[in-house]
Parts: sequence; structure tokens; C-alpha cells
Amino acid sequence: MNSLVFKAQRRLKKIDNSKVFQGIIIAVIILSALLIGAKTHNLSDNAIVILGILDLGVTVFFVIEIVIRYLAYPKKKQFFKNGWNIFDTVIVIGSLIPAGGAGVLLARLLRVFRVLRLVSMVPELRLLINALLKAIPRMGYIALLMFVIFYIYAAIGSMLFHTINEVLWGDVSISMLTLFRVATFEDWTDVMYETMAVFPISWIYYLSFIFLTAFVFLNMMVGTVLEVMGQEHEKFRAEQHGETGEGGEPASRAQIDKLEAELAQIKALLLEKSK
Repeated sequence: MNSLVFKAQRRLKKIDNSKVFQGIIIAVIILSALLIGAKTHNLSDNAIVILGILDLGVTVFFVIEIVIRYLAYPKKKQFFKNGWNIFDTVIVIGSLIPAGGAGVLLARLLRVFRVLRLVSMVPELRLLINALLKAIPRMGYIALLMFVIFYIYAAIGSMLFHTINEVLWGDVSISMLTLFRVATFEDWTDVMYETMAVFPISWIYYLSFIFLTAFVFLNMMVGTVLEVMGQEHEKFRAEQHGETGEGGEPASRAQIDKLEAELAQIKALLLEKSK
């Protein structure tokens, strides 16, 4: 019995790791995205029926694919320790919600999120998302410092320019929105020339603000993301070669547990054959 389970598990794992199967999954995800886009157009009744059948086929395929991936895991509990597996499972379960009735909007939204499964299927995209998520805490401190700078400049702008244009500089909150417009270079020269007509040296206010926000802080954000992305690339390379950054050691405890589980299954299979 154990040998049959072991053989079935190995076969399912082989299917799950197959490049052909992975390619089919990516193709189905792209088809799902095209179906979502097609439903936003005015279509005939026959076309709507065909799209409904295709959408049902995509949903069934996703259910079969997630079941295969789950059964291929040596230790089923570890399947849900992987964040991407949890993400895919939630998306697939959400796709099973009927598209009719009161939950029609929820069902449509969850079907839109099926396109995000492309991220979990492509290692390079997973690498980018992991790097972005890990960079967010560091970027938070930069964002906090930016908020302080925005607040200081907004308070100064509200005190100096509120008599010139109440719409743009009426209070601190409105001034912060105006400064955001300046930081994104959206017709910011119109704002500057308007205040320069009353305060000729107010250009110093705008140029110093742009220098801090658009040049200094933006480059700090980019540098943080690039640093984390480099670390993630190194970690990915180490896992591919079974090494850590120091070299020569197993990349993670998960790999050791996986090898131990496979050795235990092989040992059980050999003992059963010896009987």
C-alpha cells in the first residue's frame, strides 16, 4: 500500500515539476485573463455562453492543478507553510463561488485575481514580489521622513501663500496635496509662477522641495529596492545550488526535511519488498 502511494506521489510530483505542465498552467492563466477582458465588451448571447463554458473549464483546470500540487507534497502540512501555495489555494477556492446571485460582484473580482497566479508560477516574478515585500519595511522609514518634509513645507506654504490662492494653500492638508502635485511635476511651474508674482524668491521654496523629494528620497527608495533585490537574487542562486551565502552548506532546513522524508519513503519501500 505504501509503495503504491509512494509511486503515485512521485508521478504527481513529476507531473507538477514538468516544464510542459507548467507551460500549460501559464497558458491557462493567460486565457483566463483574456476571458476577463472579453467579458467587459458588448457580446452576443452565443459569445457569452461560450465564454461561460471556457471560464468553467479554466476553473476546473485550476482545481485539478492545485490538487495535484497538494498530493505531490511529501508532507501535506508543509504545503500550507508556503505563502504562494496559500495564495493560489485562496484564489482557486474563490473562483468556485458562483457568478450569479448576490455574490456576482465578489465572484467577478475573485476571477480577476486569478491573473495574479501568473506571479506564483514564474520564479522571476516571485523573486520581484518577494524583494518588494521585504523592501517595504525599510521604505516605510523613508516614507515617514518624506511625510515630515511634506508637512514642514506644507505648513510654510500655507502660512506664506494662502492669501495668493486659497484653493491651493488654504490649509496644511490642501497644501500637502499641492506639494504632491509639485513633486510629480504636474504643471508645477504654474503654481510656482503664481507665487513668484508676489514673492519673487519663492522659487527657492519649490526647488529645494523638489530636490529633496524627487531626487534624494526617490533615489533612496530605488536604492533600497535594488539592495533587497540583490539579496533575493543571491538567495535564489544559493537555493538553486544547494548552498548558503557562505557556501557549501544546505540552503535551508526545508531541503533537509524534504530529503529525510524521501529517504524514509525509500527505506519503507525497500523493507516492504524485502518481506
